[in-house]
Amino acid sequence: MVNCLTEHIPIPTQGKCEQQNIFEILIRAASQRDSVENTAKVLKNVPTSNDIRYHLEKYTDINSLESDLNAALQSRLPDGIRQGKQKIAIDFNLIPYYGEPSPSEAPYIYRSMPKSGTCSFYADATVYVIKKNKRVTLAIKAVQQQNTLVAIITYLLALIEPLKLKIERLYLDREFFCVPVIRWLQALDIPFEMPVIIRGKHGGTRQLIRGRRSYKTTYTLNSDKYGSVTFQVWIVCTYKNGKRRAHGREFFIYAVYKVQLSLHLIHDDYRLRFGIESSYRMKNQCRIKTTIKNPTIRFLFVALSFLIINIWIYLIWNYLSRLKRSSRQVFSHLFTLKQMLEFLRQTVDRAYGVVCEVYLPYS
Repeated sequence: MVNCLTEHIPIPTQGKCEQQNIFEILIRAASQRDSVENTAKVLKNVPTSNDIRYHLEKYTDINSLESDLNAALQSRLPDGIRQGKQKIAIDFNLIPYYGEPSPSEAPYIYRSMPKSGTCSFYADATVYVIKKNKRVTLAIKAVQQQNTLVAIITYLLALIEPLKLKIERLYLDREFFCVPVIRWLQALDIPFEMPVIIRGKHGGTRQLIRGRRSYKTTYTLNSDKYGSVTFQVWIVCTYKNGKRRAHGREFFIYAVYKVQLSLHLIHDDYRLRFGIESSYRMKNQCRIKTTIKNPTIRFLFVALSFLIINIWIYLIWNYLSRLKRSSRQVFSHLFTLKQMLEFLRQTVDRAYGVVCEVYLPYS
């Protein structure tokens, strides 16, 4: 883990504070979902939190850091990722932001639908491959206000182009449902599926909800600013059957382009990207707590959590799996992410020692 960071994300240091010390403290903080300040207090013979922050603030160019972090993410990919056609997904990762942003923060505050009492967020866009029910992050981008959705998709796809992946289909969330994105993906001839935002009281996309059966049709989405685009929509009708104490019909609408699936499979196929081991839940298991306002450092902490997950998947794929006939059997239950985080904590604690006593200062 430390080797991966030192290889790709160098920090110029001085004195007793070496980059290995900094990364080990960051890893320990991430493994416990703790802050750097508290981690520096509980370990012996480590730099102070102020020293660590001083060196981290040397990362002034977020674009350069982003490039280094993506190189680190792609350096630890499981075998087989490049073989065959892959299911690729692009997601937003939104961290709620409260208060009035400073001039340095403002370009990185993203506005979205209300969540956790705010419409403002720190936003990162990730592209990942879904393999054996695992989500391997291939690249990450810090989203700025000036970035359009088309620009974000184009940028992320360009980042994974050196991997020469063959895309079976692209999954997008409803955040990307708009005329420019659909038109652009059709122009690139990339198979995709994404949920349709249901709008209108009687017209709009709400008019597609009718009857008692699933069906396919075409729909034209109009925009005053961007014109219109026509695409295929698949409407899936399901029954709640007491799920969450609800009954009756439930409709799901998907914008679909050149996807080789039957209508009754589209809903379950799209739900693959929301499995138990989703990157959202897993990322939050190993994200450093911080109140730092510096967008570059915050981006580093988020990317570090994805890197930890990638390395965990790399380990179980390469060392806790075996080929069985024509497929690979993965024994992820033998080494969970929580176990790996605990191993990381124990390793750092043994290296530095843990503070077991405190003293009152002399008056």
